Amino acid sequence: MPARKRYQCIVCGRYFPEGQGIVIKRAGIELAFHSKNCLAKFFRVFIEHLDEAEFKKAARETIKEFEEILKRKQTAKII
Repeated sequence: MPARKRYQCIVCGRYFPEGQGIVIKRAGIELAFHSKNCLAKFFRVFIEHLDEAEFKKAARETIKEFEEILKRKQTAKII
């Protein structure tokens, strides 16, 4: 059996095997997080580094996307 890939969390430094933790690959960058708590810590600091205009645009688009998902769920429940 081939060895499974191992990742190192960029927040706490712990190692974890493929299939566990959270791994995000985007724009040629791989972000590996041991747990959802490590992911939350990273993104709290990450958004502080974003330009305010970029943050507002991305936040509004993301909020709109989740609002649409919630609306679809609510209309699907009505019988």
